[in-house]
Amino acid sequence: MNVVVVGGAGFIGSHLVDRLLAESHQVDVIDDLSTGTLGNLAEARAVGGGIKIHHLDAASPEAASLIGMRRPDVVFHLAAFPRRAASIQDHGASFTRSLAVIEAARQHGVGRVVVALPATSLYGHPAANSLPVKESDPVPRGVRGVVARAVLDVLSEYREAEGLEFAALSLASVYGPRQAPGGGVVAAFNDALVSGEQPELHGDGRQTRDFVYVDDVVDALVRAADRSSGLLINIGTGQQTAVRDLWKQMSGGVVNDPTELPARRNELQRFAVSSVRARIHLGWSSWTDLADGLARVRSAG
Repeated sequence: MNVVVVGGAGFIGSHLVDRLLAESHQVDVIDDLSTGTLGNLAEARAVGGGIKIHHLDAASPEAASLIGMRRPDVVFHLAAFPRRAASIQDHGASFTRSLAVIEAARQHGVGRVVVALPATSLYGHPAANSLPVKESDPVPRGVRGVVARAVLDVLSEYREAEGLEFAALSLASVYGPRQAPGGGVVAAFNDALVSGEQPELHGDGRQTRDFVYVDDVVDALVRAADRSSGLLINIGTGQQTAVRDLWKQMSGGVVNDPTELPARRNELQRFAVSSVRARIHLGWSSWTDLADGLARVRSAG
């Protein structure tokens, strides 16, 4: 299978590239390296063979031309939403980038687009009795959520009007090796433990998240390449973990608690996603429990 991975030098993207190469697929990586790094692709580059890396903006004509030249079976779009957009211009760029990738796929007859969306921005502020949240009727939270919902609507329109098949995976809080400290709380805590510095925590730490290991997420992405279509599918464990409990588990309770900072505006107090649809349509469920995943993060340094 010929595959293009947009954002393939990033945290999740590089793990996906490793998996695709291990399965002998031909992979073209498109990445502007604004958040991803070539270091993330060190293992893939050492393997060589079926990988080509292109330092391009996904919204550029050159990226569209590359998709046209390669005619991939699948485009994985993992560069839609950087961890934290700093400005309204960043949010606008996320939408523009996604629209450009989708249009290039349509124009050049790509079989399918698989897009990663941020689950924590798609479901508003769910009540405790509605957790884990299901995919029905997403309620955007913040501008990031509005943009994510807009990308989902564009995909649905392109499928109906143009016949472009897609799978949109709504990812919970992904963690694992290669994640930058600013990419998630697990990476930030691990960085603090490695450096010996006291970590910072926004809020009291009672807020919960659904932590899902990167290899499990990659498996879902690969499955989405040839199963189901036209659906939003949650990828997570369905389990809530309080952030302060996460720190205790990672630190072993022998390191001082994080410095508590004011909570962020519009912060989610509790969150987890239902993966029932993923089990039905992808034959997928997470298998890495949190203790094992955290141990792998710690051993990777």
